[in-house]
Amino acid sequence: MTSEQVRAYMVGLGQQARAASRVIARAPTAVKNKALLATADALLAAADTLVAANARDLQAARERGLDAAMVDRLAVTPAGIQAMVEGLRQVAALPDPVGAIQDMKFLPSGIQVGKMRVPLGVIGIIYESRPNVTVEAASLCLKSGNACILRGGSESIHSNQAIAACIAQGLAAAGLPDEVVQVVETTDREAVGALITLPEYVDVIVPRGGKGLIERISQDARVPVIKHLDGICHVYVDDRADLDKATAIALNAKTHRYGVCNAMETLLLHESVAAECLQRLAPLFAEKGVELRGCPKTLALLPQAVPASDDDWQTEYLAPILAIRIVADMDAAIEHINTYSSQHTDAMVSEDFTRARRFLAEVDSSSVMINASTRFADGFEYGLGAEIGISTDKIHARGPVGLEGLTSEKYVVFGDGHIRQ
Repeated sequence: MTSEQVRAYMVGLGQQARAASRVIARAPTAVKNKALLATADALLAAADTLVAANARDLQAARERGLDAAMVDRLAVTPAGIQAMVEGLRQVAALPDPVGAIQDMKFLPSGIQVGKMRVPLGVIGIIYESRPNVTVEAASLCLKSGNACILRGGSESIHSNQAIAACIAQGLAAAGLPDEVVQVVETTDREAVGALITLPEYVDVIVPRGGKGLIERISQDARVPVIKHLDGICHVYVDDRADLDKATAIALNAKTHRYGVCNAMETLLLHESVAAECLQRLAPLFAEKGVELRGCPKTLALLPQAVPASDDDWQTEYLAPILAIRIVADMDAAIEHINTYSSQHTDAMVSEDFTRARRFLAEVDSSSVMINASTRFADGFEYGLGAEIGISTDKIHARGPVGLEGLTSEKYVVFGDGHIRQ
């Protein structure tokens, strides 16, 4: 397709999504749940078709020379299909935020004022490689009363189209229009450029992928974006920390999984406990094959470490590499975090409640933790049931974005013939 044809195609999707958004916004919870459960049944029934479609994507990925990790992320297995099905059922079981009214109060004028949860409208989601994101994104948007336009990576086009057919069956079973969930059929990159510049049809964009993708979308979008660029997460061990807790938390935060946005990338140690902490942690990190990069004070205690550069304090490794800095006190730790953090997730280990409250108040991140691993920064772990991503923005949604994060609030007013005097 030419650029003009791609633009026209995306405008068409936007127009259809806008019309469908009005239908799904007023759909009862039972209807939305019926669509989710029917989609789960359709996925199970089409398991062989999904695996066959995915095989085409996997073959193309290997022929293009994509690395093994990318090919692994592309794979749709019977176990993966079952996980998608369970995810749909879990979202169906979650409370519906739409229409909930809270904070109602009578004012001196006699009117009653409160706030009601409402859908955002049309959500555009741009993501890479993982076909299961198609199901996750569609289910969360649907349950929260939003229409969505999903643009997956070109490498998973056949898998995504097969999944889209199952979603269409689920919507039809519930009497909802197909346009509630639309999966972009073209692999042309210009489709992304068009989608993010349609504010008349799209209310918000959610990019899920690498830093390069998210930076590009954030710079070029004319539609509000819910995003985080990277996860430079810290753990600070205070001089009033329980070192058994500190050891367990630091080890888990770094080594539970490396390639995730909530993994610790920098460990900050109070100078009075640094020697004992490193004595405990260094052998454990060595067993896991973690490369340690340290400040001069760290190198004095840990000669086998690699000297850290300034770049190390602002790098999301997503790998078995850890930067370590010894600081004079909590003030220095907070200063370091607020200088280098990506405002994703930062943690403190301390038994001092007063200091813990200061840390919570002064560290400017979307999740701030006391005596817990940064790996808990996740929608499921926060009790949201599921998430569409993490937001480090300060307006609207911040932190893991679940169903409530895909809604907004509007004021509602009840009167009985009241007029303003």
